[in-house]
Amino acid sequence: MARVRVGRVGEQIKKELSQIVQSELKDPRIGFLTVTSVEVTNDLSLARVFLSVLGTDEEKAATLKALSTGTGYIRSELGKRIRLRKVPELQFKFDASLDYGSHIDNLLNNLNPEGNTNV
Repeated sequence: MARVRVGRVGEQIKKELSQIVQSELKDPRIGFLTVTSVEVTNDLSLARVFLSVLGTDEEKAATLKALSTGTGYIRSELGKRIRLRKVPELQFKFDASLDYGSHIDNLLNNLNPEGNTNV
């Protein structure tokens, strides 16, 4: 039963974080980002937020720094929107799965340059 609640809390945090980052944070360092997933610990004390950011490595680093700077504001907004006794600490990380998938796709295209899909 507890895992179901943790999953629901994670999904709610993901939804609210997406709205907060896209509409309320005005930091110019934050580029085009997507919250891909949120993993919450069983005791709801920590939420690992996985992000996908478009841009160069410098832009990604600047986005991560801006989010780290705005963590207090983001947590306070989450506290207003989600009814929890304690708002989890937020830990922002890059989601490398999209980059990895793109890399694999490029490798497969290089193996089959004619574009044949009959592999």
